[in-house]
Amino acid sequence: MINLGVVYGGVSTEHDVSKMSAKSVIDNVNKEKYNIHKMFIDKDGKWYNSSEEDKKEIENPLSALKDVDVVFPVLHGKGGEDGTIQGLFEMFNVPYVGCGVLASSVGMDKVYTKIIFEKAGLNQAPYVYVKVLDKENGNFEKSYVIVNEDFSEEPINIGKITEKIKYPMFVKPSSSGSSVGVRKATNDEELKEAIQYAGKFDNKVLVEQGIIGKEVECAVLNSKVNNGEDTIASTVGEILPAEEFYSYDAKYNMSESKTPIPASIPQDTIEEIRKQAVKAFKAIDGKGLSRVDFFVEEGTGKIIINEINTLPGFTKISMYPKLFEAVGINYSELLDRLIQNEI
Repeated sequence: MINLGVVYGGVSTEHDVSKMSAKSVIDNVNKEKYNIHKMFIDKDGKWYNSSEEDKKEIENPLSALKDVDVVFPVLHGKGGEDGTIQGLFEMFNVPYVGCGVLASSVGMDKVYTKIIFEKAGLNQAPYVYVKVLDKENGNFEKSYVIVNEDFSEEPINIGKITEKIKYPMFVKPSSSGSSVGVRKATNDEELKEAIQYAGKFDNKVLVEQGIIGKEVECAVLNSKVNNGEDTIASTVGEILPAEEFYSYDAKYNMSESKTPIPASIPQDTIEEIRKQAVKAFKAIDGKGLSRVDFFVEEGTGKIIINEINTLPGFTKISMYPKLFEAVGINYSELLDRLIQNEI
């Protein structure tokens, strides 16, 4: 039996999503092959052997990690998806599923993902990078600066942003997942409020021009095949949110949100998205798994990359496992491939 540590929970805003993902992983992993060691991190950062009522605190998490053969970090957001816990695993030579320190940290930070995707020649929506100087300062102009392409900074000016990009805009914390902190802005006042709101979640804020078109996603799997290494992409799925955009509630709390697979786009567009998903994964030095999100612009059919998620949701409704299930790799086999990568 292989001792598999499943680390979940965590201190990020995606704590509850992580618990749902971990339950699905634990329920679907092959119990004849893997002996599960639950490692739950509460919102205060304490480690326990479970998230149930009879849980016991793990007094020495490093010792617990050393007792397993491989770790599956089912952690989303800060502290789990941003390279920090991956660095811990690396320091103590603990094998783990998924992307390494560099890919995790870059993939989590939307601003720096943009910079790398630009270098890779991937088409993106126009954007402006805003830096938070002081969250508590009531003076908007003194609380934020615009960071230019050469990384010089200038005082924030709404007019400067609207010169570069057009409404509608989406304003996002640079390092937050599951659409936490994201707002849509259709005028100057909404833009100002959205920047202030996103700034509560992160010190870097991304303001992007909205794209009118289909929102689609593609899953990537990097696994050892025939003693070699292969990176494959799933088919492409479409997001039909119950709300105006795919917010946290629309993802997890609204049954009206639909995710048809495959997406209702031409087959040649699907194939091109699959190629670009692998390219994006390799551009950040990905390993194991990622989900890459795109837009297909209305009217032009242009493919525009949105972002990459190095530890995508693993709940029963999550796109990553559903996309691979659609191409013949079921949930249990998918987990097995990811785990076997590291053994």
